[in-house]
Amino acid sequence: MADVATATTAHTSDSRIPAGHGPVSRPNLTAVGTMVWLASELMFFAGLFAMYFTIRSVAGPLWTERTSHLEVGFAFGNTLILVISSIWCQFGVFKAEAGKAERDGKLWQVSSWGMREWYVLAFLFGAIFVSGQVLEYSNMFGEGISLNSDAYGSMFYLTTGFHALHVTGGLMAFLMIIGRTFTAKKFTHHQVTGAIVVSYYWHFVDVVWIALFTTIYLLQ
Repeated sequence: MADVATATTAHTSDSRIPAGHGPVSRPNLTAVGTMVWLASELMFFAGLFAMYFTIRSVAGPLWTERTSHLEVGFAFGNTLILVISSIWCQFGVFKAEAGKAERDGKLWQVSSWGMREWYVLAFLFGAIFVSGQVLEYSNMFGEGISLNSDAYGSMFYLTTGFHALHVTGGLMAFLMIIGRTFTAKKFTHHQVTGAIVVSYYWHFVDVVWIALFTTIYLLQ
């Protein structure tokens, strides 16, 4: 009978565990799944870097000629914008973990901001970054560098273009999280988890871009 009681108690305790979570001693399953997925994305970008360096090693003169068209100063400013957006995103995470979904004061009172306001700011900075990339693409096209112009053009647009697509995906995720703060009646644990995993993704694309910027614009 003692064994039966123990089993019943264990079952009752497990039934209280929120969906998507393991026992108390285990990490959040959604966060772990996101990390595993980001690890696969890291391998994808590692493949792009390998392609870039391989082609560069056999087309040195072409790289010397084409990299002279890069706008390093502009790209550095755009990189700074993305890095700052990651800071705003982390501020939003702190507010989400504190259970504060939205501001409780005036808009200009930054200290009263909640997760929503910081995520909106991160979204705006991310959108500016993507717009800056589009402008740079336009300038590169004007210089005769396109996806099919030569090996350098192909690698430039493949590496930066796939990253731009990932940033766009992050912007869509921001919109989803922000939208939930308007539609949900209560800021739940699931919403907090969603905000946190989006921050994981955003920090990931930030770090990948720093590596791309260093490789393409500094090492050239």
